[in-house]
Amino acid sequence: MLLFDRPGKANTQATLQAARDRTLELGLKQAVVASTSGDTARQAHALLAPWGIQVVVVTTCHGWAHKGWCMSPQAKAELEALGMRVHTGLLALGDDVGTAFSVAGGGRTPAEIVRATLFCFGQGLKVAVECALMAAGAGLLDLSQEAVAIGGTHQGADTAIVCQPAPPRRFHHFRILEILAKPR
Repeated sequence: MLLFDRPGKANTQATLQAARDRTLELGLKQAVVASTSGDTARQAHALLAPWGIQVVVVTTCHGWAHKGWCMSPQAKAELEALGMRVHTGLLALGDDVGTAFSVAGGGRTPAEIVRATLFCFGQGLKVAVECALMAAGAGLLDLSQEAVAIGGTHQGADTAIVCQPAPPRRFHHFRILEILAKPR
């Protein structure tokens, strides 16, 4: 496992290379990557697609536009033209009606508790799991096959896992099988 001294964009190439190497060792055919601008997705595609690995890109919904986390229509079209599948949706771990009530009235939904627990391992791990859940829920991953999931902290990629994907509704079937890279 790769351990980085600090989280962030500077770890992107090493994270993606570790993901590619393990994906090839295991014979995996699918990867999911978080991306807001499209940059990380393009880098993942360049390393994975030549090996026949389908890259699924997950972006956040427009409820996060005020944070600058929404992919532009142009970037989405460019990624799709390269053969990537792009999913924009609600964050699987706290972006729904339940979150609106917890923000207004206090308390936490089960999804927010899972999110907080994953954050104990780092933001990138939470993002990788969440993106795999979202892609699985959108029908963009073969649930009978393992996948590599790539996330990051703020920008770029600093975390990669091998997982058995499942949609949010079947969260108890989701498995993190290996952690390939993460910040300390």
